[in-house]
Amino acid sequence: MIIVGGEALVDLVPDRVGGYRPLPGGSPANTAVGLGRLGTQTALLARLANDRLGALLRAHLETSNVDLRHIARSTAPTTLAVVDVDQDGVADYSFYIDGCADGGWQVADLPAALPPDAALHVGGSFALAIEPMAATFETLLSREHPHRVITLDPNIRPMLIDDHTTVRARLRRWLGMTDIVKVSADDLRWIAPDRPLADVVSEWHELGPALVIVTRGAKGVYASGPTGHIDLPALPVDITDTVGAGDAFMAGLLAAFDRNDLLTRTNLTTLTHTELTDTLTYAQRVAAITCTRSGADSPWFDELLPAEVRSATS
Repeated sequence: MIIVGGEALVDLVPDRVGGYRPLPGGSPANTAVGLGRLGTQTALLARLANDRLGALLRAHLETSNVDLRHIARSTAPTTLAVVDVDQDGVADYSFYIDGCADGGWQVADLPAALPPDAALHVGGSFALAIEPMAATFETLLSREHPHRVITLDPNIRPMLIDDHTTVRARLRRWLGMTDIVKVSADDLRWIAPDRPLADVVSEWHELGPALVIVTRGAKGVYASGPTGHIDLPALPVDITDTVGAGDAFMAGLLAAFDRNDLLTRTNLTTLTHTELTDTLTYAQRVAAITCTRSGADSPWFDELLPAEVRSATS
């Protein structure tokens, strides 16, 4: 099982007539949905509002096979992200957090315990930057690190960060409690500007992660693990937009690791070149399908099957 922690919000995405339509979003929620759709047992650790948009989120999560037992209910309104998509399909976001569900995190919202056999994934876009959520999730990571595999997607949102020094220091502490980190090239440009990729990856390995993965959009994906590094080209795809693409990649990555019983510290430190390559390729396919759709609409398990298998089972 994989527990996914972080924000759950509603994206207001441009429609074709000049308005916006509400779509369920939030990087960790998207990752949980992706995992549920890929057949991985998953639960979301988030705060959900009791308003109509909260009900939209809850229904979306439940229909995507996400367990909501660890949800904290909030009387504040649902957090919002207004999405702007450029001519290349690349998304930009404006967030409304203060006074909303994700602005009210407290340590008391954390479950007293997590299932003993579960991995924990944390999405960092809010959790790294927004107090008191940051302090709450640092408590969670510190508590759970001795007991389970931890994975992290920093998913840096520079517009949310007031104190760059504090967030960089927090990320460094979190990396010391992380087994797998997935970071985008844009994240790295903020985290370690003007530093060579190899130097950053080497430093992160020394801090803790056995596996460091860098997604680079059209330039493909780079990963560094126990057997060295892997550099894969991007999959060709007709892009509608990139909303949720990184989250879909993360879901594909974790689903493949979980399916092959690799989400243990022992198995991660002995991961073979072939196992890592196959896992990355699967994650790329999940993200590529998502890019062909509007909004964070990750694929279901059977959409990843070969066409002849889908035909035989339909």
